[in-house]
Amino acid sequence: MKSLNQDIQEKLRHLNVLEKIIAINVVVFLVGLLLSLIVKSGGSLYWLELPKDAGDFLFKPWSIITYGFTHYGLFHLLFNMLVLYFVSQMMLNLFSPKLTLNIYFLGIILGGLFFLFAYNVFPQGFLKPATALVGASAGVRALLIFLCAYMPNTQVRLIVFNIKLWHLGVALVAFDVIGLFGSNQGGNIAHLGGVALGYFYATQLIKGNDIGKGFEKLMDAVANLFKGGKKSPLKTVHKRKSSTVAGHKKSEFKEFNKQKQIDLILDKISKSGYDSLTEEEKAFLFKAKD
Repeated sequence: MKSLNQDIQEKLRHLNVLEKIIAINVVVFLVGLLLSLIVKSGGSLYWLELPKDAGDFLFKPWSIITYGFTHYGLFHLLFNMLVLYFVSQMMLNLFSPKLTLNIYFLGIILGGLFFLFAYNVFPQGFLKPATALVGASAGVRALLIFLCAYMPNTQVRLIVFNIKLWHLGVALVAFDVIGLFGSNQGGNIAHLGGVALGYFYATQLIKGNDIGKGFEKLMDAVANLFKGGKKSPLKTVHKRKSSTVAGHKKSEFKEFNKQKQIDLILDKISKSGYDSLTEEEKAFLFKAKD
């Protein structure tokens, strides 16, 4: 048993940040399933759900995040986690774990705020009845739309054919808008919150503005409270002016062909994270994607 526990702990240590989030979602789902068998009633994860009423939310402020880890349906969980796993492969090859988490959690938060706003501001009868919001979809949408907006002309394999990311983004938004007239109206409202966050984050990052820095500092402060004052293991790499590009002199870098230049910059990201890139390297990588 001890060796089994050690093996599980070792595998968990090697998961990337989004894979760890997937693992947490699966564990919460299994706990909810077990509780539902014991108490024989729905809403076994009630304290994690985001309520639609602002008054109820005041007594459960943590639910603006915890609802994103809560699923009752197996297919709902599987779909969200499969898409999240797919997105993790692209995001973490290009961007730092911190930036990725910023987008994911801010997407969940803004999705929850869209849901609360709609059910507390719009007139009664305008929206279909809802009790609470659950699911990671807003965070997953935020990451997907971020990629679609940041590198719109990049092609990905979709079953048997290739598709540009911006085409995928437009399709996702269209489905969410159509979904506003369906049975999962509240869920689609939250999706659009994630869409808005992902798009705005990407457009600002292209301009050199990381809008998640304030949220990142807040999360670091919270994490440090549980580490006895120790620094967070996810280090922020500060930008410095450099006379080199991807570890090579600028004159030497220009002699490489375009694919070699891209590979060198991607290699730097994989070793030191997206934040380690200079503005010149970011600009080159962005232009190379078009």
